[in-house]
Amino acid sequence: MPIKNNTNRIKTIFLLSIMFFSVIFGVTGSAIAGGNNDITIEQALAVISAAREKAEKQGTFMNIAVVGVGANLKAFVRMDGGLLGSIDIAIKKAKTARLFNLPTGVLGELSQPGKSLYNIEFSNGGLITFPGGLPLKDKNGNIIGAIGVSGSSVENDNEVALAGAAALKK
Repeated sequence: MPIKNNTNRIKTIFLLSIMFFSVIFGVTGSAIAGGNNDITIEQALAVISAAREKAEKQGTFMNIAVVGVGANLKAFVRMDGGLLGSIDIAIKKAKTARLFNLPTGVLGELSQPGKSLYNIEFSNGGLITFPGGLPLKDKNGNIIGAIGVSGSSVENDNEVALAGAAALKK
C-alpha cells in the first residue's frame, strides 16, 4: 500500500512542477510544439541550398544542418567530401543557436573563462560555442529555427551559415 501512495505522490509532484514551470515561464503547448512559427521543409531546403552554393564558391565541403523551433533536425546535407566528424558539430551548432537564440560565436564569447556563461557548452547534452550556428528568422523577424555549418575554418563555416540564413530574406 505505501508504494502505491508514493507513486501517486511522485506523479502529483511531477504534474505540479510542470504546471508551475508553465505558469512561471509562460510556456504554452504551442510554444513547446512550435506553433505556426516552425520552419517549413521548403524554407529549410532553401536555406540548405543557399548555404551549399556558398560552400561550393568557397571550395569547401560542408555539413549543413537546419533545426526547427524545437531544436530538432529538419534538414541536413553532408556535401561530398564533408568531414564525418563535422556532422555532429553542424547539428550541435544549429541546436545551440536555437536553444539560446544567439549566434554560436556570441555564445562562445560569453562562455570564456571568467565570463558569465563559462562551461555552458557542457549543458544540454553538449553545445558548440564557436561560429557557424545562427538563429533563422522569417520575414517578420520571428525565430523559426537555426542553421549549423561545419567542415572548414570557423570563418568559412560562419560565412556559409550567413548565406543560408539570407535565403529566408528573399
